[in-house]
Amino acid sequence: VTGTLKGYDQLMNLVLDDVKETTRDEEGNTSTRSLGLLVARGTLLVLISPMDGSEEIANPFMQADDDE
Repeated sequence: VTGTLKGYDQLMNLVLDDVKETTRDEEGNTSTRSLGLLVARGTLLVLISPMDGSEEIANPFMQADDDE
């Protein structure tokens, strides 16, 4: 499934909005259906990753060195 993360708790249960489920049959054909708002139990999660990949950013909590 793909969707927008709206919230989570200490057990890693997720609240997702605009969820779309994609399934694939044995011939490799895919079908997608809209599920809307979804609560996913943390014990069932296998992988969580961003759709667009990730990139490294500067650490906003580190102070810049003034020695340079």
